[in-house]
Amino acid sequence: MLTAAFADPVLSAQATFRAILNAMARPGSLQPVGVALSPPPPLKKGSAAVALTLCDQDTPVWLDAELRASVSVCEWLSFHCGCPLVGDPATAAFAFADRPAKAPAFETFNIGTADYPDRSTIIVLQVDTLWSGRGLVLSGPGIRDRSTLSAAPLPSDIGDRLARNRSLFPQGVDLILATHDAIAALPRSLRVVEED
Repeated sequence: MLTAAFADPVLSAQATFRAILNAMARPGSLQPVGVALSPPPPLKKGSAAVALTLCDQDTPVWLDAELRASVSVCEWLSFHCGCPLVGDPATAAFAFADRPAKAPAFETFNIGTADYPDRSTIIVLQVDTLWSGRGLVLSGPGIRDRSTLSAAPLPSDIGDRLARNRSLFPQGVDLILATHDAIAALPRSLRVVEED
């Protein structure tokens, strides 16, 4: 049986959209996702809220093996978002990964083109926490001096991945890290100054 989507679709989508915008404008900042929502596991509430807000019939979605293995997750996304699920990450407008450590290289996804860099993939990595774990010291647009984000689990080579992604600018992917109750963003414009 399908679980419900947003109890109040308009207000919940607006609140989630503001959280996504704030997260992208202030990389590394934590933005609460306070909407009422019970997606099927292993899809986390933060990821589900992003999907309900940004995905529709015109946004192909790629799921990693863990999420794809859940019939409930696939049916929930198809029913509530209407998004086509694709097997090739290079064709995805959005990608959702439950196991960030196993996520494909970011350049495997659509990095956009020189003329249309905005047509790249937004990758949503599900993490257990945004308050502890590996620390990334960030700089770049939207960050005054430096900012630190601690999240876990992340790919072991996350610093290198983000550096390669930054070197593609203005092309490249944007990342959203999602827990059950918050999100944070790592857009392509940021730089990793150092890692813990």
